Amino acid sequence: MLAAMPPSSPNPQDRGEAHIRDRVRDRGDACPGALRLHHADDGALARLRLPTGVLTPRQVRSLADAADRLGDGHLSLTSRGNIELRGLGEGCGLGLADLLREAGLLPSERHERVRNMVVSPLAGAEVQAWAARLDELLCAEDWTPELSGRFLFAVDDGRGDVAGLAPDVTLLAASGGGALLRVADRAYRVAAADAPRAALAAAGAFLAAAREAGTGAWRVRELPAGQDVDVTGHLRRAGIAAQPVPDAALPAGGPPAPGVLGDGTDFGVSVLARLGRVTTAQFRALLPAREVRVTPWRGFVLPGLAGRAAAEERLRALDEAGFITRTDSPWIGVTACTGRPGCGKSLSDVRADARPREDGLPVHWSGCARRCGHPQGVTWTDRVATAEGAYETTVVTVQGSTK
Repeated sequence: MLAAMPPSSPNPQDRGEAHIRDRVRDRGDACPGALRLHHADDGALARLRLPTGVLTPRQVRSLADAADRLGDGHLSLTSRGNIELRGLGEGCGLGLADLLREAGLLPSERHERVRNMVVSPLAGAEVQAWAARLDELLCAEDWTPELSGRFLFAVDDGRGDVAGLAPDVTLLAASGGGALLRVADRAYRVAAADAPRAALAAAGAFLAAAREAGTGAWRVRELPAGQDVDVTGHLRRAGIAAQPVPDAALPAGGPPAPGVLGDGTDFGVSVLARLGRVTTAQFRALLPAREVRVTPWRGFVLPGLAGRAAAEERLRALDEAGFITRTDSPWIGVTACTGRPGCGKSLSDVRADARPREDGLPVHWSGCARRCGHPQGVTWTDRVATAEGAYETTVVTVQGSTK
């Protein structure tokens, strides 16, 4: 099974917690969005947040059309379950915004960059409803745009898959009902009905702590050591009953493996995109489907298939379309930054240079020392370009040291 790969920072120093906590940020967050485009060497880049991780068939078709009409004919998947369009031309912003709005993918222009959420891709109706409600609350508040485009919520169905992706605020479905709200090393039990509001209150507690610290922190882990995040006070003011849970251990689950999912009458399929990038033809090949769930492991889950035979047939079709569909594929766990020609800082075309794993570890290919998109929370092989076609190789342990 593919090891969980949490969201990452472009700075390799971020592997050291002390460096993060000592940081004082003197600029605003420039993280791209669907409206704030990043201008790269291959054209503009738009990053679309998908808070519940779910796309309707209409939205799949709309995004494929956008990539064909406005971009380079590809879609990229990020380690936060976002979708990126690259190669966008000058002046396409209004057309893209109109397309996204018509598809129901842009409910609030003011809030689109703070709708950062990862959701267990196999979550049931209740957990999916938590995510949808949290997104509604984020988009309804005047203060939430103060969150950075890096601040991350996780809504976990109890298996521990997305809870392990280094989120700032975690909602975890608890055994026996209700939810665990986790911020940093503190956990609180709340009623299921209060779970989305509790996550929002925790984000408000972080913002208050960040203002008090005065360091410009974008994420909880960037707050100075000893800086209190008054989650209890914010929950109380929101009228949410919460019980502290000392030493609450997170379950250690992983992502869905590629292949057929489920048993009985509830089947689906899971596939991965090689190096996290698909053509629009591949993207359209995900249909027909009741819905398409985008995962933070750069893949897709198609739930709701009528029986194992139907699931196996869909898996064969997606294999022919070029997706990773087998657990023994050597490309599982292989990731890469954009590299040349899209990034002017890259020393090499890393996507062309990338090769399957050799030692069983996840491996990340980087065009420069920034290591954009590198894994966190797992031991991984680090391959960094030093010149055209030349790479330095180290192994980064889960603690952040190197061998």
